[in-house]
Amino acid sequence: MAAIHRRPSWAIPERLATPESIFLNRRAILAGMGLGLASALLPTKPARAESDPTADLYPAKPNTAYKIDRSITPEEINANYNNFYEYGTYKEIAAEAQQLKTRPWQVEVSGLVAKPMTVDFDDFVRKFPLETRLYRHRCVEAWSMTIPWAGFPLKSLVQAVEPQSSAKFVRFETFLDPEMAPGQNNFLYPWPYIEGVTIEEAMNDLPFLVTGAYDKPLAKQFGAPLRLALPWKYGFKSIKSIRKITFVEERPIGLWEAIQPSEYGFWANVNPEVPHPRWSQAQERVLQTGDLIPTQLFNGYGEHVAHLYKGMDPATLYM
Repeated sequence: MAAIHRRPSWAIPERLATPESIFLNRRAILAGMGLGLASALLPTKPARAESDPTADLYPAKPNTAYKIDRSITPEEINANYNNFYEYGTYKEIAAEAQQLKTRPWQVEVSGLVAKPMTVDFDDFVRKFPLETRLYRHRCVEAWSMTIPWAGFPLKSLVQAVEPQSSAKFVRFETFLDPEMAPGQNNFLYPWPYIEGVTIEEAMNDLPFLVTGAYDKPLAKQFGAPLRLALPWKYGFKSIKSIRKITFVEERPIGLWEAIQPSEYGFWANVNPEVPHPRWSQAQERVLQTGDLIPTQLFNGYGEHVAHLYKGMDPATLYM
C-alpha cells in the first residue's frame, strides 16, 4: 500500500508561493509600506564586485517539503534591512557590510567529535548537497520576513563529524577582526558573536546551514559566507559569518544572552504569549507589506520541534 503523505499545517502548495520575478518594483513596495519618497534615501542593493568561486552551485534544487504561508520577501527589501552589529546598530547596513572579506575563509569543526575538520569554505560547501528551503524568519524585535535560503541541514554536518556521547551542545562562533568590522571596536559587546543549540536541536530536520539566498551565493549583509537559520527561534539565534563550530559539554552563552539574559535567553523559541520585557510578541510586522499579523507559536513550526521541549519549564523556553 502506498504511504499517505500529510502536508504540515503550515505548508501551502508551491504554486501559491509568489515568485520573485513578479513582485512589485522597489519604489511601489516601499510606498505600500508608507515610506513614499523616503525610499530615495535608502541604499540600493550593493553589487558584488568579486566573483564567487561557489556561484556554480546555485540555484540549488528546491526542497518542496519546506513551503511558506505568505509571499517571499523581495530581495531588494531583505538586502537593505539587516541586523549585523559588527557593522553598525542600524538596519541599512548593506553598504558597510561590504567591508566583510569572505576569502580566504576557513571553517573549523572541532571539540567532542571523532572526525574534526578545518577546511576552506569553498571546499566545505561542496561536501554536502545543497538545497533551497523557503523559511519564515521572525526577529525578536517583532518584524518578520520570508526567505529562499540555500544550504544544507545542520544535522548532515553533525552526522559527518560523529559527536561523542559527552557532547551536549553545539557552539557557533563568528570572526573577530575589528579592522575589517568596525562595530567590533564597540567595547559594550562581548565579541566575537557566539550562539549555541543543544545536540537534540541540531539533529532536528529544520536547522539549516545557509550558504546562499535568492538563487545565488549569500550576500555579505546576510552573513556570508556561512550562517545558521533556525526558523522556530528568534532571529538573534541565527548566527552570521560562522568560522567555528564546536561540540561541547557545557551550554554556550550567546552574545545577546551575555549582555541581557532577561531579554535574550538561550532557548529563544517564538511564543506570542510571552512578551519581551519591553514590548509584546503577540503580533509581528511583515516587512514586504507592513501588515501586522498574529505571531505563531514556534513561528508555525511547532509540529517539527515542540517535542524537543516536552516536560520542560515553559517559563524558561522563550526568553
